Amino acid sequence: MVYIKSYSLFKRQKLLLAILQVFGGRLSSLDLQKYLFLYTQNYQEIKSYDFVPYKYGCFSFQSYADRRRLIELGKIDSSNEWCLTSDCDHISALDKVEQKKLSLFSNRYANLHGNSLIHYIYKNYPYYAINSEIACNIMNKDELLAIQNARPKQQDFGFFTIGYEGASIENYLNRLIQNNIHVVCDVRNNPVSRKYGFSKTALSQLLSLLGIQYIHIPQLGIISENRQELNTQQDYDRLFDQYEKSILLKQQESLNKLKLITDNNKRVAITCFEAVYSMCHRSRIAKVLTNRSDWHYPIKHI
Repeated sequence: MVYIKSYSLFKRQKLLLAILQVFGGRLSSLDLQKYLFLYTQNYQEIKSYDFVPYKYGCFSFQSYADRRRLIELGKIDSSNEWCLTSDCDHISALDKVEQKKLSLFSNRYANLHGNSLIHYIYKNYPYYAINSEIACNIMNKDELLAIQNARPKQQDFGFFTIGYEGASIENYLNRLIQNNIHVVCDVRNNPVSRKYGFSKTALSQLLSLLGIQYIHIPQLGIISENRQELNTQQDYDRLFDQYEKSILLKQQESLNKLKLITDNNKRVAITCFEAVYSMCHRSRIAKVLTNRSDWHYPIKHI
């Protein structure tokens, strides 16, 4: 067996390759997603990948971004399946603890694949089956009821704010799904991010795949030049005081648009970068909306 250096890879990408190797070097897309999900759920405290409920159950968009990178590097081929291009020892690229975990994992789940693997996950993790297109072909009546009960059921009006700082795209999307958000309004002035999934086009596409509408309202953003040298809460408060007085008061049309979107869609979230609500201008948008005489919706920060 050939030993390789994988210093150019992220740890999560090394794990992908090692999982492929431990299962013989070739897996269907469905099996790869399911094995990756089970490994991260059961053998990792800090998860290499997060997952969302998608067409065939648990799914990691990040893993497919990594797949494209691994194809570019020649580590896996570009076929529909996940297939290693060589017999290099990818398991050795993991640390000893991870290697032991992977051995235990493969011994535990080696006999589960295809529909039996999907059934196992749907039964034990019904939330990840709520958007499945194949559950009715695999699950019995009681199991389908458990999946139905796992679906978010909030139908009342609500307005939410959400930031993505420090979150994976899947973590972010799950917060929206779990709160049954119908529309995301991006209030960044310049919706560009170096983090996978959070630039305007990518975010819009990923939200659409999950049935969530994306609307960009740049007029409610703050230009990048004004966001420099923000080191303390006082710095943020000064910026947001100025923003509230000089920008928000002039943006009644955009605020009216948010009100109308909420009237028509019931559960709406505004989004920006910062994880801490008080350090994001979305807090001032929420404040101004709350003070309107025609605003009757509760606001929650998720």
